[in-house]
Amino acid sequence: MLPDHYATLGLDRRCTLGQIRAAYRLLAAQHHPDRNPDSPEAPLRMQELNAAHETLGDTRRRRTYDRDRDESRQESRKPGSRIERNVSQVVHLPIEAFFRGTALEVRVNDPANPDGAETYRLDIPAETAPGCRFRLARRGAFAGGTVQVRVKPLPGYRFKARGSDLRCDLRVSAQRATQGGSEAMPGPRGQMVRVEIPARVARGEVLRVRGEGLPKPRGGRGDLLVRIMYRPAVHVSRSAR
Repeated sequence: MLPDHYATLGLDRRCTLGQIRAAYRLLAAQHHPDRNPDSPEAPLRMQELNAAHETLGDTRRRRTYDRDRDESRQESRKPGSRIERNVSQVVHLPIEAFFRGTALEVRVNDPANPDGAETYRLDIPAETAPGCRFRLARRGAFAGGTVQVRVKPLPGYRFKARGSDLRCDLRVSAQRATQGGSEAMPGPRGQMVRVEIPARVARGEVLRVRGEGLPKPRGGRGDLLVRIMYRPAVHVSRSAR
């Protein structure tokens, strides 16, 4: 059986797209790991919310999900139907976890399991690339099956991932935008990164810092794409009377 994304968002199947987005925004704000750094449940809850939003927030994916879930229910009710032992799950990790590695618990909510939710420990090694898949051996009634876990980046407040590249904004002064020079900014690994600003850089121009992105599947790292933001300096002087 597929996970119940509607229950994750606290909605029923007749909900609208607007209700899905509103519920996700509300719950994501409450459970985001950045706002709950001491809660071991926050990353897991956020993974479930992101998976539900990615599926139900897209009309085509939602239609496919509803059809597959209906078919799965009908199949499970047939006498002598085969028990599906293999399940897949997407886990969203904070950006820094791909660099440093991490350990987490993966919870599998399989309605076919009479013992309820299954919990497995997953060790993510340092320098793991986004999209990597891990296989965990299931236990109990589903021994012999596997849990395939695919890891994706969790959008942060500062960095957004696209593949192995990371995107962020850098605000500079109008003087720096005009004259150019070097600006330091905190990088995704916690270290300071130097960004070379060309003279007369345009507002919104994207500068590429090579090798400062996420790990790649075949080694190396992606790039850091920095969008330049600034406000022109405005001086107001009182006119002479």
